[in-house]
Amino acid sequence: MNTFSRHRVRPAATSISVWTLAVMVSCLALHQLWAYLDVRAPHVADALLGGLVAAAATALGTLPILFARTIPQKVQDSMFGFGAGVMLAASAFSLVAPGIEAAKTQGMGPWGAGLTVGAAILLGAAVLLVMDRTLPHEHFIKGREGIEAHRLRRTWLFVFAITLHNLPEGLAIGVGYAGSDPVRGTALATGIAIQDIPEGLVVAVALLAAGYKRSFAVALGMLSGLVEPLGAVIGAAIVGFSAPMLPWGLGFAAGAMLFVISHEIIPESHRKGHEVYATCGLMIGFVLMMLLDTALG
Repeated sequence: MNTFSRHRVRPAATSISVWTLAVMVSCLALHQLWAYLDVRAPHVADALLGGLVAAAATALGTLPILFARTIPQKVQDSMFGFGAGVMLAASAFSLVAPGIEAAKTQGMGPWGAGLTVGAAILLGAAVLLVMDRTLPHEHFIKGREGIEAHRLRRTWLFVFAITLHNLPEGLAIGVGYAGSDPVRGTALATGIAIQDIPEGLVVAVALLAAGYKRSFAVALGMLSGLVEPLGAVIGAAIVGFSAPMLPWGLGFAAGAMLFVISHEIIPESHRKGHEVYATCGLMIGFVLMMLLDTALG
């Protein structure tokens, strides 16, 4: 009896030990990376920290699934609307407007600054459109898309979809910190982190509804947020080391976010007849992000 019990407990204990060790090693590696960047490239270090906060917010949002299997559809649609509102305001106040100002400080006139940022917005949307068309993934709404999507396991199709969704947010955080006003970057990162909490919950609920185990849905939902610090570091590194790239980077991030809002989030929030709830969520999210940007920035 005792021998049998020990053999039953040992695999679980080993699994916990492995996960604990992996988390400790990851935290140590991230700390070393942040310390290195804080000396060599402080703006990239700030972007990494902002991206990690957003990733932590996504992870926090997945935890209620451990105690409740689902949430009402009206609440989910309200959360989608809230996230769309935050991203919409962030695009306007934290990316487009500063991008135009940055272009003007580089000697461009009003038309030149507007055309530069406008072209960058269209470029960002175009890149996301190409990724959406070519990268195999599975929307929560429309099902499978992309080249040879039928050959991949459904789990990885969801992973690619989440990557497409979170990457623009990480890029926006990184580009925000690469600007001349780090406080504005903090406001942007804060707003995105706030909307990542309900977003993490919605992602975990969708995975659970798709038939995945509760623990797997939570784990994958948490891991989905790790795209954001990666995108933040890439965005900050590219824009931070080339000042003329700042208007382009801000516009590109805004265009990518606007594509996600229009192509994925709003249609998802409206597809089950809860447009009023989704619209109310969008308005609240927009105002909250506007206040964060104007108060902190």
